[in-house]
Amino acid sequence: MSESHCVVLTTINDADEAEILARMLLDERLAACVQIVGPTRSIFLWEGNLHKEREWQCWIKTSTDRLDALIEHLKKTHDYDEPEIIALPIVGGSADYLSWLTKETRPVSVDPV
Repeated sequence: MSESHCVVLTTINDADEAEILARMLLDERLAACVQIVGPTRSIFLWEGNLHKEREWQCWIKTSTDRLDALIEHLKKTHDYDEPEIIALPIVGGSADYLSWLTKETRPVSVDPV
């Protein structure tokens, strides 16, 4: 099966902001589905210091042809200096689900008036 779909992971420090991001990605057809999981505890090093934060993780399902636009959107709109943006290929799954994912990430066509 070709890897024409992926899951992009990012984290956000506010539940409401995660929902706003999800709605923007869906409205712009950069994703077919965004699952918001949290709160979760993140422990990480940033600029040499140990940090512990409460975050919400977003699992963004999309087609790989939308990946570059999705990454650019996240870089422009994310609050973090260096947001987590990790794309994982979907190497298999339900053909019906993957077909739906592809359909929902196609740009909406507008008929001329």
